[in-house]
Amino acid sequence: MKRLIQMFALVLAFGISVSVLAMGLDEAKQKLDSVKQQGLVGETPTGYLEVVRAEGQAKEVVEAINSARRDEYKRIAEKHNIPVTQVETVAGKKAIEKTPSGQYVQMGGKWVKK
Repeated sequence: MKRLIQMFALVLAFGISVSVLAMGLDEAKQKLDSVKQQGLVGETPTGYLEVVRAEGQAKEVVEAINSARRDEYKRIAEKHNIPVTQVETVAGKKAIEKTPSGQYVQMGGKWVKK
């Protein structure tokens, strides 16, 4: 019984530590412009961000923002009864168009500075 309690405590502690390490959406939104301006993150035609250079918290920002985007794309697709891929493609095109000069976008599978 004591061993079971210890195992449960370990699993619980691990779960809490992982959730503490995960970046929240609000924090990711606050850091997004900075990581884009630093050239760490770029927009893709798929409607999602990708890491250009794996430095700092680039990966965590990408994961948090992409998760929120995925949920929103799914919601839009369901509302309009269209495939999610169609929403992703339109969103990717718009995101690339709106990307300011000096930031990275993916074109033909390669990163280019806009």
